Amino acid sequence: MNVNTRIKLSLMMFLEFFIWGSWFVTLGTFLEKNLSATGSQTAAVFSTQSWGAIIAPFIIGLIADRFFNAERILGVLHIIGAILMYQMYTATNVDAFYPYVLGYMILFMPTLALVNSVAFNQMKDAEKEFSNIRFWGTIGWIVAGLFISYLFLWDSAEGLSSGLLKNTFAMAGIASLILGLFSFALPKTPPKVAKDEKIKLSDILGLDALSLLKDKNFAVFFISAILICIPLAFYYQNAHPFLSSIGVAGPTGKMAIGQGSEALFLLLIPVFFKRFGFKITILVGMLAWAVRYALFAYGNAGELSFMLIIGIASHGVCYDFFFVSGQIYTNSRAGDKYKSAAQGLITLATYGVGMLIGFEVAGMITDSYKLADGSIDWKMVWIIPAGIALVVFLLFTVFFTDKKTTPDTQLNHA
Repeated sequence: MNVNTRIKLSLMMFLEFFIWGSWFVTLGTFLEKNLSATGSQTAAVFSTQSWGAIIAPFIIGLIADRFFNAERILGVLHIIGAILMYQMYTATNVDAFYPYVLGYMILFMPTLALVNSVAFNQMKDAEKEFSNIRFWGTIGWIVAGLFISYLFLWDSAEGLSSGLLKNTFAMAGIASLILGLFSFALPKTPPKVAKDEKIKLSDILGLDALSLLKDKNFAVFFISAILICIPLAFYYQNAHPFLSSIGVAGPTGKMAIGQGSEALFLLLIPVFFKRFGFKITILVGMLAWAVRYALFAYGNAGELSFMLIIGIASHGVCYDFFFVSGQIYTNSRAGDKYKSAAQGLITLATYGVGMLIGFEVAGMITDSYKLADGSIDWKMVWIIPAGIALVVFLLFTVFFTDKKTTPDTQLNHA
């Protein structure tokens, strides 16, 4: 890969995740402060991510893989996304906001696969080259958080009271327009499937991989992956409103610590895998969710603020040790015939079904612990997902007994 191509792909990844990090982290606080949303309304808005994840395979499978270059579809989707971002910026209530965020997420979620397709198409050795390109996506997300907290101060006490968080949509919209136009200068990525070739629904949704569920251990992992998305949804939906409401300064910037942690622990997974194997690795990831939420439940913005920082910084263990390890395990179990289908099925089950359930549960719990003065009993809001994560941890410990795949074999397949 030449230097010019590497720079283009790195900038593409930077902008892709800068856009997402510009508004998604602060979304819960924006809905509460600017639009006076209830917990159930907030859950409905966050659930648009899940609907986007469910619909995305159809956009990729029926359009991107058959008729148009991936970089051109990426450009069109982000230009339309910029228009929708402007509509979200001007919305004054949840009812007006919802259709635009739903439309946006249906268009944005496919772009996550499209940027990967554009990148992979230029690589001779994806295992060595992709992580260096994808790294700039994490940097983009972090920079967006730092801008919000330390450059523009939109999430400061004064910024929140003035409704400045709506500006996050303007920032994301501008970045989306830039990426949309820039996409047409990206390396050409032609369709992978002939126009007249038939594509089955089972191919698009990865349903052919359902046969893997006949394996008891894979079925246990599959169910656990869906259930662990419930605690994950609590973090996405409630972490920023929680930190803002208890008076943590620069909450968006501090949450960027989690992305730095994610990048670090991504590098540690092969080492941990080789020494301890899949089951121990994934159990550490599950247990980390319970520990993190316990830290949130008992920490505060004063003398115990270090507990909150540790909880945020544990995002790398929580996410990478479960979800990335799970992708490696799925890859090793699927075999060559079902590899793509199995990854598609896991994505549909987690970001689609699992997160959809998780956001709904998180909204119900938040509403249930809203006090008479309008504040929220955050201790209970975090204790409940901690308990859920602990239950999933115990179930996986007891019922998952896979000893067939060695860590080395898993890593070779990854």
